[in-house]
Amino acid sequence: MTGRSRSKFFIPPEEKTHVMPDDLGRSQAHTILLLEDDPVSANLLKNFLEERGFRVTHVTGGAEGVQKIMAADFDVILCDMVMPAFPGDMFYRAVERTRPHLCRRFIFMTGHAGNAQIDAFIRSVRGFMLWKPFQLHEVLDAIKTVLRKAASPGS
Repeated sequence: MTGRSRSKFFIPPEEKTHVMPDDLGRSQAHTILLLEDDPVSANLLKNFLEERGFRVTHVTGGAEGVQKIMAADFDVILCDMVMPAFPGDMFYRAVERTRPHLCRRFIFMTGHAGNAQIDAFIRSVRGFMLWKPFQLHEVLDAIKTVLRKAASPGS
């Protein structure tokens, strides 16, 4: 998508400090695959997460994302739902067929609240959703939840 210069994320005028939980400490750099086609949003998220000790791999679409997940595991997958040619639901289904253990590690993002197709998909996969615009500290909370979910046996 071209011509966009604004971020989809809300940064409050007085940014609050978010304390990193012990289980997200820098001793073990968690890996994140970020699928986001908007360059401003992608750079903002990537920089924010890298400053907090995460190793972030950014791709702009699902086809490129499939190549990355075929080559390596990721602790968390931050996936935009609306991307040209290969949207988030198609990417998830590809991961489900090829690397199903990674399906527990998804955090979906969208600015399309109320979209019946997206809502139905998220319910069907019991997905974790961040609705844009969201505050950046909410990403850390979501990552913490997904890491715990992925680490717990039998859930």
